Amino acid sequence: MLSLARLGARSARRAASARRATSAWAGNAEAYYDEDVVKADSCEILDETKVGPYRMRRPLKIPLSHRGMEVIQDPLFNKGTAFEPSERDRLGLRGLLPPKVNTMNEQCMRVMTTLRGLPADLDKHVYLSELHDRNETLFHRVVVRHVKELAPLIYTPTVGQACVEFGHQFKRPRGMYFSASDAGEMNAMVQNWPMKDVRVVVVTDGSRILGLGDLGANGMGIPIGKLALYCAAGGIAPHRVLPVVIDVGTNNPALLADPVYLGLKQPRLTGKKYQEVIDEFVQAIMNRWPKCLIQFEDFESSVAQPLLDRYREKLLCFNDDIQGTGATVLAGALACLRQTGKTPEQLKDQTIVMVGAGSAGIGVSATIKDAMVAAGLSEEEALGRFYVIEKDGLLAKDGMADADFASLAPEQQAFATNFAHAAATRGDSLLDVIAYAKPTMLIGASTVAGLFDEAVVKTFHANVKPDRPIIMPLSNPTSKCEVSYADAIEWTDGEVVFASGSPFDPVERNGKTYTPSQCNNMFVFPGVGLGASIAECRVVTDAMLRAASVACAEAVTDEEMARGQVFPSVERIRDVSLDVAVAVAECGLEEGVVTRAEILKGADVRDFIETKSYFPAYVPVVTDPLHFDQ
Repeated sequence: MLSLARLGARSARRAASARRATSAWAGNAEAYYDEDVVKADSCEILDETKVGPYRMRRPLKIPLSHRGMEVIQDPLFNKGTAFEPSERDRLGLRGLLPPKVNTMNEQCMRVMTTLRGLPADLDKHVYLSELHDRNETLFHRVVVRHVKELAPLIYTPTVGQACVEFGHQFKRPRGMYFSASDAGEMNAMVQNWPMKDVRVVVVTDGSRILGLGDLGANGMGIPIGKLALYCAAGGIAPHRVLPVVIDVGTNNPALLADPVYLGLKQPRLTGKKYQEVIDEFVQAIMNRWPKCLIQFEDFESSVAQPLLDRYREKLLCFNDDIQGTGATVLAGALACLRQTGKTPEQLKDQTIVMVGAGSAGIGVSATIKDAMVAAGLSEEEALGRFYVIEKDGLLAKDGMADADFASLAPEQQAFATNFAHAAATRGDSLLDVIAYAKPTMLIGASTVAGLFDEAVVKTFHANVKPDRPIIMPLSNPTSKCEVSYADAIEWTDGEVVFASGSPFDPVERNGKTYTPSQCNNMFVFPGVGLGASIAECRVVTDAMLRAASVACAEAVTDEEMARGQVFPSVERIRDVSLDVAVAVAECGLEEGVVTRAEILKGADVRDFIETKSYFPAYVPVVTDPLHFDQ
């Protein structure tokens, strides 16, 4: 047995440890409240401006049957320790929570202090997911406040590893799973979702998750992450969104052999059977929520464009990998021209090498090509300014067997037929193409790390002088990026205009700090979804996407340009999303696809969208025997 002396010493050590922990938390709290992003987002400022004083906010009505633990366990209604005493009495919570009533500021401090103490990004992703499952309002408020720090944790690049380990980390369901085994039941099963007015659905079949390939049902992490950004960055209320996986099997041997894989263990459906599953899902969504926008996400190239072509003229939808990425890269290209002293109209004078012939690469090329046509080029002239390279070299009809050319998708054939330089031949290497075509923009969508090596970058740079080289390596996660920002700076003597798909840190060189930009779809897709859904557009047109690109490019301030940026600072994402949403809705109005009565009657588009946007702040909670559909 321990002596009294040893027991006393142990107690003293524990007390000292507790005092140190308390002191550390006090220091962390003081430092947190002193952060610029926290000062700019204080509850007091919000009480006076964006959402009004707490007691004047529109109450959240919940079912009369929801009381006590049911309220705490529902992430849409739960405030945790922020429930006020009157709410605790009204909702049957007294005694179920600690007596201290915390402010949202205090809750944010607790979350961020704990998060920053975790050792790895995946651990942080899991912690944030657990917060998302407990308290959606607090989760989205923390993301809004710390979006620069947290966006890489809830989406790319961390979400890739989270998807790989989805089945191993699974704790509770979020979203809906439609599978091939549900054929004939989807119209019924969609009624199981409790929310009556879903406005945005993000759906994947898991066939091409980022650069990681076929992850099957594990791809659910992608729609969840996308919709977290829709809510936090775009201002769409969390009860109006639905993440979905359509599980048609997987061709990934590792998943088929994984004892804890949660999807169907069968080869992927293809052809007619695959299409029947997708058609039934789309019809089920439209039957229940006819005004809903469907965003297709991470479908493999062989089905992505055909699905988009099948639905884009029939319902409100878009493919983020094809159209969203294209619109984002177009925004970056326009801002890059501005960075080099050129006007947006000079886009038509550019020559572009696109490395990657998948849905993202072709989609980006098609978007920029259409913008060139809108700027005055003919279709043939615009196509001639593109050189698309894939794993076997330049994609070109000249030098390709007829059968191989016929096997290409129509959109790939368009970029393989006509070139401004007569020497272009199937299989030409990246260095060969740069040497004879002398491109002004080098864009990567290949998922091949280091593909833009020193020889490629230096040759490209030499050919564009005296202009600055524009390099946009879009592949993510970071481990699959074509070139790092540090290498691009070094190999171009700091002259590169750079935007990447994954985040990079600033680079110090010769006493100067170079600030990179992330060409992230989050600058475009939340605004597209917000504007199109609030305006209740019938479809998403190409002109609406170009309007989104222009709005994003114009959102870059002169101060940001002076720092070398070609995308806005991510801290301003809410303002950028609003600008994009307004541009999309106004363009939709011009195109005749808006059906929202208030807008058709002349309501100010910006004011109307801003009024309808969600901001994560606590509101009084009351019970309503009629429930709610707000």
